[in-house]
Amino acid sequence: MTTGKRTRLSALERRNQLVEVGRAVFAEKGFEAASVEEIAERAGISKPVVYEHFGGKEGLYAVIVDREFEYVVDRITAAIAGGSPRARVEAAALALITYAQDRRDGFDVLVHDAPTSSGYSNLLSEVASRVDTLMEEQLLAAGYGAEYSAALAPLHSQALVGMVSFVAQWWREHPTMSPEETAAHVAALAWMGLRHLPKEPDELRRERPAAPPDHR
Repeated sequence: MTTGKRTRLSALERRNQLVEVGRAVFAEKGFEAASVEEIAERAGISKPVVYEHFGGKEGLYAVIVDREFEYVVDRITAAIAGGSPRARVEAAALALITYAQDRRDGFDVLVHDAPTSSGYSNLLSEVASRVDTLMEEQLLAAGYGAEYSAALAPLHSQALVGMVSFVAQWWREHPTMSPEETAAHVAALAWMGLRHLPKEPDELRRERPAAPPDHR
């Protein structure tokens, strides 16, 4: 016989529930428009419970961002752990694109304007730092010296990750092909550039188009 008595959650279960509910609300409304009242209402609890566990909206948001940050960085780190350089570039692109597909609320939370510096830009910087070694390997293979390769690798990492991140956001609204096919095209574009780097940095300067004449 059903009594209708509500099941009492443990502290950990309640925190996890609030993280799930909060993620959905922040993804839908953004940080500024989201409210503790709505989060509590959706969770079926009173406002003080949210404050008890997280100290307020800011604390809950920070926990959600930290969990998403850890999740996506772990996925990309695992994706680039093995395989050929090109395969790792493609795997990194696929990991971010499938994250945008599989955890839509988490992705939306990160790309919304954040109240702190711990949002999407910091995530991309962390991901780029994981790709630095791969970029340095390719610069060395292209004939650059070790010191120059180490100095230039972060620039290439930021460029690659920035390109993939914008593609992931665009793909969410224009899923005209599968994540795998999308990642393959992004990797092909990046790889053509990596494979055809000039052997000497001076060649980059020689190949620049001439500046247009100043008619002022």
